[in-house]
Amino acid sequence: MRHKIGVLTFHRCVNYGSYWQARCLLEWLERRGHAAVLLDHVSEAVRRAELQCALSPALPTATRSEDIPRYVQKIRAFRCAVQRLPRSARFPLDQPQKSETCEIVLVGSDEVFNLDHPWYGGWPLFFGEGVPGLRRAAYAASFGNYQRDYIGAPWRNWLANFEAISVREESGRRLLEDVDSPAPELALDPCLLSPPAPGDSDPAGAERRYLAVYGHGFPEWFTQRVIGLARRQGLRLVSVGYRNDWADEQRIEAGPEAFRALMSSAAAVATNFFHGCVFALLDRKPFACAASRYRANKVRDLAALLGAHRHLVPESAPHALDEAMAAPPDASVYARISLMRARSEAFLDRILA
Repeated sequence: MRHKIGVLTFHRCVNYGSYWQARCLLEWLERRGHAAVLLDHVSEAVRRAELQCALSPALPTATRSEDIPRYVQKIRAFRCAVQRLPRSARFPLDQPQKSETCEIVLVGSDEVFNLDHPWYGGWPLFFGEGVPGLRRAAYAASFGNYQRDYIGAPWRNWLANFEAISVREESGRRLLEDVDSPAPELALDPCLLSPPAPGDSDPAGAERRYLAVYGHGFPEWFTQRVIGLARRQGLRLVSVGYRNDWADEQRIEAGPEAFRALMSSAAAVATNFFHGCVFALLDRKPFACAASRYRANKVRDLAALLGAHRHLVPESAPHALDEAMAAPPDASVYARISLMRARSEAFLDRILA
C-alpha cells in the first residue's frame, strides 16, 4: 500500500551527515513505493545559529578571513542540494500543527532526541507533539551527546506519541528502557540502511592517492600519528569540509555531492565524526577515529554495534592507528551491517504495513 510519509529531521543543517541521512531515508521509502517528503520546518533563530556554526565551525578558534568565501560556497551548495529534495510546504518550527498532514510521520534519524542540542534540543515536534498525522514513529533517533541517565517531563510523556521507536545507539536504548513508551529497538543510520552511490571520481585524487581528513578539533597526538602514517605511505592529506592546517590540501567548500566523491575516492579516512566512520564503512576504507567529547556516545556505540572497535584509536596505544589503517574493516563488520540492515528494514516495514 502506498502511503504519504512525512520525515522530521535536521535536514537544513549545513552538515554532511544530516543531509545524507535525510536523503538516504527518503530514497529508501521511495523505493518501497511511498510518497515521502521532508516536513520543512523553519525558524529564523535556528537559521542564524546554523549560519554562525557553518561560518565558524571550530569556535573558539576564529575562522580565517580567506576561508569565509569557501564556507559561503559550502553553505550555498547545501542549500541547492536541499532544494532538490522533496519537501512539504514550510511551517514554523514552533507551530507543528501547521505542518502538512501525512498518513505516517517518521521522526529521525539524526540527534532528534538530543535535549542538549544547542538549537534543536527539546523542540516538541521531534517528539511527535502537535504534528498532524494518523501514525507516528521514530526511526534511528539519536540522543547525541546527551549525558544524563534519565529523561524528564514533558519529553518522557511525549514519547507516548509514537507507536514504535528505534534508536541508533545503545546508550539511547538504555535511556528509554524505563520510559512509558514503545520498547525501543536498535536500527542503522539511514546511510547504512540505504547506501548512497559512490560519488564520481574526484579529480583531485586522480593524480595522487590521498587520505581524507574529516572533522576538526583533532587532538595533537592523533594528528601527529596521521601525518606520520601518510608520509610513510606516500599519501596526501586532504581535509574535507573544514580547515585542518596540518593537511596538505583544504577542500572546505565541498558540498554534499563533492563530499561523497572525496570520501569514496580516498585511500583511507581519518576522522573524529560519526559520519566519517559511516562513510568509511560504506566504502570499505581503512579508517581511524579519535572520538571527540561531543561525539563519544555515537562513535563508541557504532563501533560496539558493528564490532568495529579496531578503528577507534586511543592515545594510550601508540600503534593503534597503524593497526586501524592496515586494512579495511573486517568481514565480520559487514556481516553485522547486513544483519542490522535486515532488522532495520523489518522495523520500517512493520510501521509502513
